[in-house]
Amino acid sequence: MFNTKAVALLEGGKTSIILVMSVLSCLFLASCSSTAEHPIMAGDIIIDDPLENHNRRIFAFNAAVDNAVIHPIVEGYRAVVPSPGRTGVRNFLRNIKSPVTFANQVLQGDLPGAKDVVLRAVINSLVGLGGLFDVAGSEGIEYEPEDFGQTLAVWGVGHGPYMVVPFLGPSSIRDYAGYAVDSFADPLRWYLHNIDEEGIYYAKVGLEYLDLRESLIDVLEDLESSSIDYYAAVRATYYQRRDALIRDEDPESAPAFPSYDDF
Repeated sequence: MFNTKAVALLEGGKTSIILVMSVLSCLFLASCSSTAEHPIMAGDIIIDDPLENHNRRIFAFNAAVDNAVIHPIVEGYRAVVPSPGRTGVRNFLRNIKSPVTFANQVLQGDLPGAKDVVLRAVINSLVGLGGLFDVAGSEGIEYEPEDFGQTLAVWGVGHGPYMVVPFLGPSSIRDYAGYAVDSFADPLRWYLHNIDEEGIYYAKVGLEYLDLRESLIDVLEDLESSSIDYYAAVRATYYQRRDALIRDEDPESAPAFPSYDDF
């Protein structure tokens, strides 16, 4: 007899593969398309935003949701969890993402970076109480965010059109495709789904989102108060930071607006 759990997992995997392949097909077509007749520049980076009018509407919707819902939740999180605790949460989330980070380092051909991922995971898991404390970082083995969007960039795939997605925010076709692949390939996701503990995985995703939004709130408020065109400022900052991360520059030297795969 067939194992019904295995069959369900296989069917879910087939659906996910079809979804990922569809996203990657759109990515390929978008990367082959020409940029706008009058390209937008962020420094020396060309931005393709053919859906700007639509993106601006979604951006305004997201800003309203942020002010009404997300920011109060983040402020509550800050009030309940002190800064050291929030740092511990971020360290833990980075640590359990080590397999995905390692795979992207290997796919990019960065073997020293892959070695550092393994060292950080071992040291922080054993000595840092499961990753709550970044012991490896204090010893000079710094965290380096890597995702499949960066991997695609290293392989020569362009951003494609800029996108603003409801609730998630700004990105590009390439980087959202990378996010989909990383999420699908995450070994933790496969393990928790296999033991019927999907709720734990979704709780982890929710905690990642909360941690990201907490890290962004001050940056976005400063950017909004100092910008004539808040939408354009966020768009330019997003591209500049992604470009810095792809070139393995120190993230602290890049504009402080991370993507959804930085953590």
